[in-house]
Amino acid sequence: MSKVNPTPSNSDRMLIGTPGAVTGNLLQKLEERRAWRLKETASPHLWVLVAILGDLIMAVAAGHAAYWLRFHSFLRDFGNWNDMTLRQYTGHMTLGSLTLILAIGWQGIYHRNVLLRNRWIASRLGKAVLIWTLAFLAMTLALKMEPPISRVYVALNGACALLLLLGWRIAFNRFLHSPSRIRSLQQRTLFVGWNEDAQRLWETLSQDKAHAFELIGWVDASGWRDASAPPLDIPFVGYLEDIHRVIARHEVDMIIVADLSRQHLVELANLCEREMIQFKLAPSVFRIFVSGLSLETIAGTPVLGVNRLPLDSTLNVMAKRALDIAGATVGLILSAPIIAFFGFMVWWESGGPIFYRQRRWGMNGVPFDIIKIRSMKLNAEANTGAQWCVQDDPRRLKVGAFMRKWNIDEVPQFWNVLKGQMSLVGPRPERPELIADFKHEIPHYNARHHAKPGMTGWAQVKGLRGDTDLAERIKCDLWYLENWSLLLDVQIMFLTFFKRDNAY
Repeated sequence: MSKVNPTPSNSDRMLIGTPGAVTGNLLQKLEERRAWRLKETASPHLWVLVAILGDLIMAVAAGHAAYWLRFHSFLRDFGNWNDMTLRQYTGHMTLGSLTLILAIGWQGIYHRNVLLRNRWIASRLGKAVLIWTLAFLAMTLALKMEPPISRVYVALNGACALLLLLGWRIAFNRFLHSPSRIRSLQQRTLFVGWNEDAQRLWETLSQDKAHAFELIGWVDASGWRDASAPPLDIPFVGYLEDIHRVIARHEVDMIIVADLSRQHLVELANLCEREMIQFKLAPSVFRIFVSGLSLETIAGTPVLGVNRLPLDSTLNVMAKRALDIAGATVGLILSAPIIAFFGFMVWWESGGPIFYRQRRWGMNGVPFDIIKIRSMKLNAEANTGAQWCVQDDPRRLKVGAFMRKWNIDEVPQFWNVLKGQMSLVGPRPERPELIADFKHEIPHYNARHHAKPGMTGWAQVKGLRGDTDLAERIKCDLWYLENWSLLLDVQIMFLTFFKRDNAY
């Protein structure tokens, strides 16, 4: 939607209007919306309670199903067990059902803003059930509960719980998606100001039909007097000084500020408080690691900063290192014949050394020597110096082209992983001479060095390797650091075998 520049002066245009600017009809509409919001506030909480109750029923049903399968089906002949009555297992079932609900709640599922996010809920349910299964078995064995619990029963309980919970949640999600219920669950959201962060958030929410926000449009807080083109594909609904009228006309529940001066920010926050509208601020100052933002108190003063990332946790670092050691050990054993064969092929084609050591930047910018099977001719960079490998690179050996396509030249890096210089998964290490100026030219480049470099990474499975868009690679690396999990590492390792775009 296009618009023309305002006629009033800049100073007048930037003043947030007063409630008197709202006509009687719009004011009545705003009051009606406020009354409806207060009346409907209980509805989302009611559906959260229904979700909890439904999950609890499924947990109890899973316990009974697991008992029947273990002691009254063909599985009764599997393993050693004593004949148990349902009454004897009631204590185990009760404890298991309650702790399962606690595990699900720990995953943050019981919140009104996520009720419509079926896929997100399904992934969290799977994680909660897996953690609960292992923890419940360990707890019951450690406490030596009587009667002794069957490990097969616990495994069956976890499997039944996952199936029943997913089935129930799919049905519940369809129930919630009726127009009347979505209206009470979704919040009518207005953007104030506009920038890249607002554009990115708008596009993300527009593509996700399960989000809890109904997007209205944006309010111009600048007048676009700098001849900048407004976003034509985003509904424009007014100016900052008309914010009262906009709020009333569009029945706004939430305001997200993307770009606004400090003075008007305070005024708008006060307005939202008076009108009982949720006030959100897109932290444009923080261009990276937004998921790690947290508010802490220093000497009695609240300070907002980035201090929490998944790999800042000692337990997460230990878990990742354990996966690296196990994976690298198995990888070296299984790849030994491959290294021997292709090493011989390299020697046969060009002579000289089989392995190639290359200086790379590691975690926190500490350099190390990466090990590869040589895929280039001897002294390939003697005349040209360091440069990216490109498609049909004439410096490659014949066997080198094949190795690079299938990532075989990277296999010896399992040794770098065992030494602790690299990880199985992480941002790919770069050559110092190629990236000396990148930290000055590319925003947030050095932020990727907060973690160990990896043999493969999220950018690589996305096809961003070699002579490709480095800015996009950095975005992928930062996304990985913000969203790290062991499951994500396993997923990336699996995709590495199938995603070979730009592998040359």
